[in-house]
Amino acid sequence: MTLTRREKIAQGIPKPYKGNRKARAAAALREKRKAQYYAILRGCPYPPRKVRLVADLIRGQSVEKALAYLKLSRRWAAKEVLKALRCAINDWEQKTGGAGDLETLKVARIEVAGGPFLKRIQPAPQGRAHPIRKRSSHIRLYLS
Repeated sequence: MTLTRREKIAQGIPKPYKGNRKARAAAALREKRKAQYYAILRGCPYPPRKVRLVADLIRGQSVEKALAYLKLSRRWAAKEVLKALRCAINDWEQKTGGAGDLETLKVARIEVAGGPFLKRIQPAPQGRAHPIRKRSSHIRLYLS
């Protein structure tokens, strides 16, 4: 026989939880992040379409190979992706204390999302104006 909520309160039966769902979810997320090595670079001044071309080069590669690709790449966005990769490697070093082998580390996931626009105006003939949207991007890089 199941008791109603009022009967449980009358008998002094405690709730199975104390109404801390958000706190428990945040703690679980913190524990999950401790096991991941990642970097997030926000506000990269290059459009997401061009950064994705560089991201596709290193997705799934070992870290050392990815570093070599990015250093030798002629694309401007490679510099920003290299910065994010170095931050992720630094995160790995801090979380593991340098223990482990860098050669076994791989670029598990790399996501490029659009960031805020810089809105500008290009003067056009007959007193008109054409909008210019200078796009930026956010880079998330995960190692495993």
